[in-house]
Amino acid sequence: MNLSSSQTTAAQAPNLAHWETLAQVEVAPFASQIDQQARVPAQVISALRQAGAFASGFTGGFAAGATAGPAADPADALAAALDHGHMHQALGTASASVQGVLNVHHMGGSALAKWSSKAQKCHWMPKLLSGEICCAIAMTEPEVGSDISAVQTQARPVTGGYELTGQKAWITCGDFADLFVVIARTEAGPSAFLLPKETPGLRIDPIDGMLGCRGYMMANLHLEAAFLPEDHLLGRPGFGASHVAVTGLEAGRLNLAWGCVGLAEAACQLALRRAKTRQQFGAAIGDFQLVQQLLARMATDIHAARLMCQSASSARALRQMDAAKQATMAKYFASQMVGRVTRDAQQIFGAEGIGGNSPMALYYRDSRIMEVIEGTTQVLESLIARLALSEVALS
Repeated sequence: MNLSSSQTTAAQAPNLAHWETLAQVEVAPFASQIDQQARVPAQVISALRQAGAFASGFTGGFAAGATAGPAADPADALAAALDHGHMHQALGTASASVQGVLNVHHMGGSALAKWSSKAQKCHWMPKLLSGEICCAIAMTEPEVGSDISAVQTQARPVTGGYELTGQKAWITCGDFADLFVVIARTEAGPSAFLLPKETPGLRIDPIDGMLGCRGYMMANLHLEAAFLPEDHLLGRPGFGASHVAVTGLEAGRLNLAWGCVGLAEAACQLALRRAKTRQQFGAAIGDFQLVQQLLARMATDIHAARLMCQSASSARALRQMDAAKQATMAKYFASQMVGRVTRDAQQIFGAEGIGGNSPMALYYRDSRIMEVIEGTTQVLESLIARLALSEVALS
């Protein structure tokens, strides 16, 4: 299903102002502090809870079957999907770090909501929806990145459950999350487990000095015979990489694409104002053709990425066969787009765009992270190509 302009406007209108107000009033004023202190303040987290940001995406049949019960009405599902995307876009405009915190919560939460048992849903989902606890997803290891099936962390069966031993690396929200969806190897293959932060045998080491998105509160997780009861297994044994992780990644890539649109918009708006007010050689620099070329490319790139996000959210909400491919393409395009936009915007600012406390410098550093997380550009190129090839039938 393709979105018409009227469908898009109707679906986005109800809560767009809500998310923009949240982002600009409760988040944006803290963006510099978050970057400097490498942590999202408690009052920002509290504002996100009160605004319903933690619950976004888990209602109306969105998140690819995240909620129990019959499928939502298509119109309601579409509205919820676009509203969820607009939340991530608005947060991306205010702080890429805060958008990332919500993204990883929705990644882990989507995986839990889709693959958990009824008892697990009843226990965990109310806490996730209220924001009482923050969820994260732990897949990456020191020697394992995109190839999730090769995880080395072991989950050994013991009486009453499993003991997990190994290490997870570069975990977004690792130093903040209360619950982890962790992928570990069992005899049946990679499996998913629910790992509470307070589990004995889990040690969390924060990661400092990030290039950008310093408020991700990243950490390495060290597991040494960490015991988890049997009811902490998420889904079936052996389904951790092929089902649980994929669910989280699909949600995360689309959320991140929306966040990239927001980050690019913030940089573009600053550049546009700069181009109108900065005078050189007796004219505003926006009157110069070479600057106009940069502005034209920025505006077009952002518009294209936004349309891709809208289409991918529509496909996901309506459970179209190509939903995963569209989400992957949206992330692939938007993560490169935001790099181009912040680079060109920084160029328009000149020396003032590279100062240590410059918002443009922050945008540029944050944008560089987007081509690495949730699948590098090169990994996504390979994945998109394989998906496209699989659609061609040779007679």
